[in-house]
Amino acid sequence: MCGICGAAWTTSGAGPTDAQLGAMIARLEHRGPDDLGLFRDAHAALGFRRLSILDLPGGHQPMSNEDGTIHVAFNGEIYNFPELRNRLEARGHTLRSAGDTEVISHLYEDEGPGFPRLLRGMFAIAVWDAPRKRLVLTRDRLGQKPLVYRVAPDRILFASELKALLTLPESDLPRRIDPLSLDRYLTYGYIPHPRTILQDVHKLPPAHTLVWHDGHVELHRYWEPDWNLEINRPVEQDAEYLRATLSDAVREQMAADVPLGAFLSGGIDSTIIVGLMQRHATHRVKTFSIGFDDPAFDETSYARMAAEFLGTEHHAFVVKPEAWETLPGLAWHFDEPFADSSALPTWHVARMTREHVTVALTGDAGDELFGGYDRYRGIALAEAVAKVPGGIGRWLGGPVARSLPASSRAKTKLRAAKRWLEAVGLSPTARYLRWMTSFDEETRAGLYADPFLEELTQAADREPDEADPALVLDRALNVASDRDPVTQAMVADLLTYLPGDLLTKVDIASMAHGLECRGPFLDHRVVELALALPLDRKLRLSKGRSKVILKRAFADFIPPPIRTRSKMGFGVPIDRWFRGDLRDELRAVLLDPVSLGRDLFRPEAIERMIAEHADGRRDHAYRLWALLMLELWFRHHLDPSPGHPNGPLAFPSKMQNSTDTNPPIA
Repeated sequence: MCGICGAAWTTSGAGPTDAQLGAMIARLEHRGPDDLGLFRDAHAALGFRRLSILDLPGGHQPMSNEDGTIHVAFNGEIYNFPELRNRLEARGHTLRSAGDTEVISHLYEDEGPGFPRLLRGMFAIAVWDAPRKRLVLTRDRLGQKPLVYRVAPDRILFASELKALLTLPESDLPRRIDPLSLDRYLTYGYIPHPRTILQDVHKLPPAHTLVWHDGHVELHRYWEPDWNLEINRPVEQDAEYLRATLSDAVREQMAADVPLGAFLSGGIDSTIIVGLMQRHATHRVKTFSIGFDDPAFDETSYARMAAEFLGTEHHAFVVKPEAWETLPGLAWHFDEPFADSSALPTWHVARMTREHVTVALTGDAGDELFGGYDRYRGIALAEAVAKVPGGIGRWLGGPVARSLPASSRAKTKLRAAKRWLEAVGLSPTARYLRWMTSFDEETRAGLYADPFLEELTQAADREPDEADPALVLDRALNVASDRDPVTQAMVADLLTYLPGDLLTKVDIASMAHGLECRGPFLDHRVVELALALPLDRKLRLSKGRSKVILKRAFADFIPPPIRTRSKMGFGVPIDRWFRGDLRDELRAVLLDPVSLGRDLFRPEAIERMIAEHADGRRDHAYRLWALLMLELWFRHHLDPSPGHPNGPLAFPSKMQNSTDTNPPIA
């Protein structure tokens, strides 16, 4: 696992200076503390920071082919590199190293920019083809590894993280906030690809390859499964195929020359991954979990139960409100505003895990592939209600929903019921968007200050096809237009929520500590198999069951209490924190003159949200968290402080942070 950065340019003098390249590479040190490298010629430069996982003595990058014409900088892991190596050697290629990086340059020689379709793994790759003066950037199929870029008339800049580009002077990377992206942030809690928070800086979408040549850019999708394909087989055959495919993915992803373990939450997905790891291992697998002092958010008892059942060496950790002190470092590492509060426990479990191992396997994507989220059952139920004549959906979403009192706690059955009822009579896209966001369109409109509303209107006029944030979700829902509404939602999550939120969270939080996370459910063979399963292999609404095929295929790994428990999710009790220990800290940041002086939000709207939440009238916890993380992002990445371009400002009270450009890990 590594960090990469670089540039290519058309005219002499258009490239970054050596000092600028050095600053970009240095900013990625947390992603690769073990080694660094730089390649440069007259028209391109590639920078690299290495976290050594495979071929410890021979994996230095950037790496070239035999004649030094093809140069590669690579972040990630190629799990099928042994078979690719055999293929290349059979074709006459000579490989000098024992790791996975070198196969990329030789595959490129044979396949050109189409080489990523042969890779099985997680990756962000830059290939500089010196004879053709061609830069190729590519990203893995599901979006596990990040890659951002900016195209100017005479050059292209790229990096694993936006903060590396932010080391460049403003003349090379203007710091202009994209109003449409900020509107998307408050809608989704993250900024969906290909946009970033900055104008003219883009995320390379998952499963895409970008080819830059002579100042021109072409973008190609190299993996596009048949989203509408559904295969009906006997259930036992489905279970057998799933077990074999996922087991092979786990076996491949356990390859490492450094200590390896796994996250274990006590849910179905991570328990299955650990069970397969223990089956393949010759020793007790090391597992790691994290919990809270609020029982509604604490899963550590289930994690211990799974660990005892599977025989792992288990380690647990509890997060308390003092974790607030971590937020300056967390905000610095997240290159964009990021409102998923589970980033906080992910950060801490990654920190704890890195004390014991360098690689950790996860259960990421199990919910999206096999129907694990409560909202999927909500969709199925809403569709059933919609088929009942007499407008019952409008009645449930109107008088019945309004009759229920608002809950001041995040995880209550009353709150879940009210949210479902409020959306049941809406269109599928509007309903799903309502369940996926804290700030709906009406709430955002009441929050925005007039200067920002004017900027947002002007941006919408320039890009009318991108003006409505709901279009992101609508397009994703329509990808599997021939499937049932629940499967459409799962596909939409694979294309948006998974790469934009969950995988971003895991990558940034883990790489902040030099920990590599691998997700066997993200193996594209597992994904393609799961996509083709009929819905009844995943959900059975009449029996209230989810992940049906997973529980059948891996029954021997799952203790009965875990098999039947309700999904808890990796949440944080911020609703309680913001009414107690952290109430004053929240006010001090959001109502600070620096924050209000940005002219983004109406001060009275923020004041009202804080007051309503504090006295228990409404639960605004996730809205307030989103606003807090936005402000912290501004202070760490766009507000200059003396002697530290783009460095952090000081925070009040408990939120004091380092004057270092790279704040220490709390």
